[in-house]
Amino acid sequence: MIEILNPAELPRARQAGALVADILRELRNRCAVGTNLLDIDRWTQSMIMEAGGQSCYVDYEPPFGRGPFGHYICTSVNDAVLHGRPHDYRLADGDLLTLDLAVARGGVVADSAISFLVGGSTPAGSVALIDATERALRAGIAAAGPGVHVGDVSYAIGSVLNEAGYSINTEFGGHGVGSTMHQDPHVPNTGRPGRGYRLRPGLLLALEPWVMADTAELVTDADGWTLRSATGCRTAHSEHTIAITEDGAEILTLPTRA
Repeated sequence: MIEILNPAELPRARQAGALVADILRELRNRCAVGTNLLDIDRWTQSMIMEAGGQSCYVDYEPPFGRGPFGHYICTSVNDAVLHGRPHDYRLADGDLLTLDLAVARGGVVADSAISFLVGGSTPAGSVALIDATERALRAGIAAAGPGVHVGDVSYAIGSVLNEAGYSINTEFGGHGVGSTMHQDPHVPNTGRPGRGYRLRPGLLLALEPWVMADTAELVTDADGWTLRSATGCRTAHSEHTIAITEDGAEILTLPTRA
């Protein structure tokens, strides 16, 4: 299903995006050496409820997961890259943490992810991983606009990741959002220009470049959810929800203050 929002619905999409971005900003500020992933989950639940939002994760039960996700945010550490299920783990100095959050507010979903290092250490290659996903995300957003093909956006993302020397997994990528979290069109993190669905004003897309340092192969953790690099290498993931407008693309998941 592909949903196209009418102009009157866009303010609600902006509100959902701001809520997600503000929660992620607050969580990043709180995360420190010794922070427990389960505390991050509890903080997220509290902030969603206080804002009158609805979690897209807690009852989520897709075919690729094992039962309902049961938590409010994805917390992926080091070799975990996607769908990291919060568990009893305390962050250590130099951990590479990805927080991925989707929330519905006013009937519209916004989805975003950030990766960052905890503490003062900067393990080799970690900064480059994060930087590559952020640059690829900016390239994908810059390429998006009315009449543009999905393949054009995917190509822009993939070009940055390939030039940085990373292999690209296409099992999971960007996607449409709207009244539900995962919709068509699928937006792989690499593609061919001029191919695929043509973007239209009112379409919401979650673009999410993610990479693993030395592999494109994923393995599923024993929890049935967390996806890790097959080699145990570090990973990173960046994501924004954008709205296609008459003039290009508007980033919805920006915090309301720095």
